[in-house]
Amino acid sequence: MKRLAGKSALITGAARGIGLAFGEAYISEGATVAIADINYEAAKAAAETLGDAAYPVRMDVSDQASIDAAIASVVETAGKLDILINNAALFDAAGTVDITRASYEKLYAVNVAGTLFTMQAAAKQMIAQGHGGKIINMASQAGRRGESLVLVYCSTKAAVISMTQSAGLNLIKHGINVNAIAPGVVDGEHWEHVDAMFAKLEGKQPGQKKAEVEAGVPAGRFAVPADLTGMAIFLASSESDYILSQTYNVDGGQWMS
Repeated sequence: MKRLAGKSALITGAARGIGLAFGEAYISEGATVAIADINYEAAKAAAETLGDAAYPVRMDVSDQASIDAAIASVVETAGKLDILINNAALFDAAGTVDITRASYEKLYAVNVAGTLFTMQAAAKQMIAQGHGGKIINMASQAGRRGESLVLVYCSTKAAVISMTQSAGLNLIKHGINVNAIAPGVVDGEHWEHVDAMFAKLEGKQPGQKKAEVEAGVPAGRFAVPADLTGMAIFLASSESDYILSQTYNVDGGQWMS
């Protein structure tokens, strides 16, 4: 039997990369999946590649009205909401004295407030349904420690870990399990942007930062999105019913906790 048979899932930031991989994995386990993204056309194209069990949802996690409309759209389309993955996030890098208030506010609006208020809206819906649910927040190894040029991003992911702990303790009385996944470095098109950013900040050649980071992974390589799907399926399934408030490292051995 498929582990997520009959379940309805919402994945934010799912038009590409990790979110899209989660959608494909959930569908393979029997779920219907809302591919939510601020770029609706990209979400629509992504959903089409996944087949009839996927459908696109326009969603800006920094806007409360958009969050509420997305939850309502899922319920209207699938009849319920069983699983949420808070995957949408932004990244930026700068030295401490060069951080701008605009960058700070933008990252916190998506990574922290977006995670919190999407989690809240999903929890309200799950409580109203009366049969629990699973919420998975995407943290990062960056939330486990500081990084010289990544103060704001690291702090947002530390906040995600903390919110996961508190929300998990509060929502389990409703049968809602809240946990998180902390990836390490995951290859994909976003790394071209990250590498270029560090090349500028650290005076490196294009590709140099990426090679240095990959060399530091004990498993010997970057992750690919598929490396994260097993944990995402587990945390959404009944196998994790006795697990809450935990953040699981899926990072090739970069952090031990």
